[in-house]
Amino acid sequence: MFTLVVMAAGIGRRFGGDKQLVEVGPDGETFLDYAVSSAARAGASKAVLVVRSEIESAVRGHVEPRHGDRLAFSYVCQDRHGPARTKPWGTAHAVLAAESEVPGPFVVCNADDYYGPVAMSALASAAVSLDDAEACLCGYRLGRTLSATGTVSRGVCKVSGERLQSIVEHHGVARRADGTITAAEPAAEFSEETTVSMNLWAFPRAAFDWIGHSFERFLADCGTDADAECLLPAVVADQMAQGALSVRMASTSEAWIGVTNPDDLAAARTALATAGH
Repeated sequence: MFTLVVMAAGIGRRFGGDKQLVEVGPDGETFLDYAVSSAARAGASKAVLVVRSEIESAVRGHVEPRHGDRLAFSYVCQDRHGPARTKPWGTAHAVLAAESEVPGPFVVCNADDYYGPVAMSALASAAVSLDDAEACLCGYRLGRTLSATGTVSRGVCKVSGERLQSIVEHHGVARRADGTITAAEPAAEFSEETTVSMNLWAFPRAAFDWIGHSFERFLADCGTDADAECLLPAVVADQMAQGALSVRMASTSEAWIGVTNPDDLAAARTALATAGH
C-alpha cells in the first residue's frame, strides 16, 4: 500500500489562474481526478492533497463526491507551513508539507498533468520496494511532452541502465519551426527521445528527512527572495551528488497531457476524449 501526494497548490501564472479544477475530461474530469483514479487502481490506500487555503474548500467539494468511497483523503494547506509569503515555496516544500499525513511509502505527482495509468502503476510498484536511500522517477520521452502553443520547463535526465545519473531543469523548451527541440535556459538542443521528468516520483517515508534538511538550507540561502523556489528535482539532484541517494528509473511511452498555457486547453480536452483510462 502507498499514499498518493498530489501537489495542487500552484497559482498557474502562465496559465492565468488555477488549473487544479479546470474540467478537461469528457465527463467533467480534472487532471486531479485522473491521478486519483489511477492511484486507486494501482493500490493506493490514501491521497494527500497539498493545496492553498483559498482553494481547499473547492477541492474538497470536487474530490469527495467523486472519490470519497475509493480512498481516504487528507488536505494540507501549503501556505500554513513554513514562513508566510504569497508565492508557494516550491515543489520540495509542497512534499514536505504533507509529511504528517503520510504513514509510509508515497508517490508524488502534479495536479495539472495527465500521467497515464501505466506510469502510475509503475511508480506504485516501485514505491513499496524502495530502500531508505532510494527513490524512483518515471521518465517520459521529451517529444511527447511538449506544448503546441508555447514553451515549457522540463527536467532533462541523464540515465545509465535503470538508474538516473543527473537531472537538470531547462526552461523555454519548445519545438521550433524547423522541427528541432531546443531550450532557452540553459541553452541546449534535444532529441525526441530525450528522457525528461514530469514530477512523477516514488519515495520511501525516510525521504522526508533529507527533503526537510534541504528546505532548511534553502531558507538560509534564499529565504528573502520572494520568487525563489525549492524544487524537488534540484533537491533530489543535490542528494544524488552527495552520494546519499540512488534513483531508479521507470519509463513509459504514454503521452503526457497538460495545460501549461491557456491555448493548451482545447488540445488537452481532445486528447483526453480519446485516451484510454
